[in-house]
Amino acid sequence: MNMTISAQVKETVASLNGVQATLETFVSVEENPEAKDMLSRNSQKVAAVIKDMEKRLRVLEFEEPQYKGF
Repeated sequence: MNMTISAQVKETVASLNGVQATLETFVSVEENPEAKDMLSRNSQKVAAVIKDMEKRLRVLEFEEPQYKGF
């Protein structure tokens, strides 16, 4: 089955949300301060990517309204 670009972006955002949640879980249990800081920084980087992809998704849905909500 062919997925639209919009659907692929949504799937990627969902996956990245899972990655970020996992990183935050690791941050909460990590005791080593250096590792904790590294995990936290990476979680913030993933959050920035998610934000950018969500902006792109809004553009896609505006340009291709038939895909909105799929």
